[in-house]
Amino acid sequence: MLSRRSFYALSLCAVLPFLAVSAPQRRTPDISPQIPQADRSAGNRVFLERADRLLKTEEDSFMTVVGDVVFTKDPMIMHCDSAHYFVDTESMQAFGNVSMEQGDTLFVYADELNYDGLSEIATLYADTGKKVRLINRDVTLETDVFIYDLGIDLGYYDTGGKLYDPSNVLTSLKGEYVPSTKEANFYRNVHLNSRNSTGSDTLDIYSDTLYYNTDTHVAQLFSPSMVVNSRGTIYTREGIYDTDSNKATLYDRSLIVTTQGQTLTADTIIYDRAAGFGEAFGNMVLTDTAKKVEIHGNYGFYNELIDTSFVTGRAMLKHYSEADTLYMHGRFIRTWAVYDTVTYEADTLAGTPAWTKVDTSHVAVVHPRVRFYRSDMQGVADSMMFTQADTTLRMFRTPIVWNEEQQITGSMIELHLNDSTIESAYIPEQAFAAQLIEGDHYQQLSGKKMKAAFVGGELRQLDVDGNVEIIMYPEENDSTINKMVSANSSFMTVLFRGRTTESVRMWPQTKGQVTPLFLARRSMYFLPKFRWYDGIRPTSPEDIFIVPEAQEALYSTPTE
Repeated sequence: MLSRRSFYALSLCAVLPFLAVSAPQRRTPDISPQIPQADRSAGNRVFLERADRLLKTEEDSFMTVVGDVVFTKDPMIMHCDSAHYFVDTESMQAFGNVSMEQGDTLFVYADELNYDGLSEIATLYADTGKKVRLINRDVTLETDVFIYDLGIDLGYYDTGGKLYDPSNVLTSLKGEYVPSTKEANFYRNVHLNSRNSTGSDTLDIYSDTLYYNTDTHVAQLFSPSMVVNSRGTIYTREGIYDTDSNKATLYDRSLIVTTQGQTLTADTIIYDRAAGFGEAFGNMVLTDTAKKVEIHGNYGFYNELIDTSFVTGRAMLKHYSEADTLYMHGRFIRTWAVYDTVTYEADTLAGTPAWTKVDTSHVAVVHPRVRFYRSDMQGVADSMMFTQADTTLRMFRTPIVWNEEQQITGSMIELHLNDSTIESAYIPEQAFAAQLIEGDHYQQLSGKKMKAAFVGGELRQLDVDGNVEIIMYPEENDSTINKMVSANSSFMTVLFRGRTTESVRMWPQTKGQVTPLFLARRSMYFLPKFRWYDGIRPTSPEDIFIVPEAQEALYSTPTE
């Protein structure tokens, strides 16, 4: 029977030559062991190379060797103070200053060793207050009980342990290590801490399953894990993290959360921590809660150091507020930060020194074939730019904006927003506004420049400059329409209340006519520049991804 710690685990035993004893004697005298001259590399044998004494009784199932004991099992050498050797099973128990060494690279130190020769498994123990230590070049593993399967060159523990190399320290409740391949597996309460981190630069990985190579210092994660560094936190269920280069490849909808509040998630993410660069593939979502923005797409990247991003493939920008959410689509979405440095001079009277303030705002560009939807406003354009500094949305190349039954077009449209609510619109050239009344009857207004003011999302006032032309259908007292008014002038202001035109003022000179509807010819219904684009108007958040042929044709035509 082996000792109470009979977990056999080390591979340094084979056949110890039988030493003759006199049958009548109850105990042999102490003798020096005989060292065979057999080929040490032949087979899987264990040899006793030296000991001060050997003891054996007829009743004992083992032989005892004492004093500076050395066993070999090619290519392993084991030292101890004393040992019990079981010839029939090629097993042993070793006690006191136990060490194993292989060449000049692998060393194991313990206080007791149990080895099962049949399974080639050794179990090494440490005394209270000490640790079993495995040293493989620059790698050290420490634990209370270490089990080593020499047949497959695998060591493991399940009582808690620590592995450290020049790059990292890893702790876990269970662990495995293969010295020949430098591969280590850790399970339950795994913690990797970077030994290279200094100052504010940190790296900690927490997981329940982590594979690690002590040569490459690459960690593989296969369970819900958290990677924490000075720039943020990664949450993943599957990923690869190079702790030397701080580059990660993340799978299965991993999530990156930066210290500035941005988040990035996707089916696959390639993240370079040092460069602050994340590249995402498959249903990516980039969020910025501070700016109330989400960007979606099938591919994109984000550079947190210079605060820029790019998205394509069913790309969508969402700008949300308490009132509503704006959904915007284009083939590409780009964002970047803009820095404005303001220097304040010293105030000698107040005793304040000169100081500099850096204000940061952001710009987002969507192009081409832009479509956007909000419940109170919809639009299309070939490209669009949003600047955070003045909360202005600028639309380029025949942009069209709808509000209720009103449509506004121009060479460019600027929409000024307040918490995503439109406050005003400005059209510097080729301004045109139309409003559906009924059937083929549209209120129409054309001019060089136009500025529109909104209250609560409703159009309240239009100011038009240059070559003003109008067609209007004033309501009678009973809300019916029986005449149309056409006129032209240089300047005009129109006030609205709901869908009703409250007043019209034109100056300095006005030409026009009033025509009863029953006398009006259809050719009189429309101004020369009138176009009604309702067929390409987005009707829902999902509809922004469907670019109608009419919109494609509109922006495929070369501009004049």
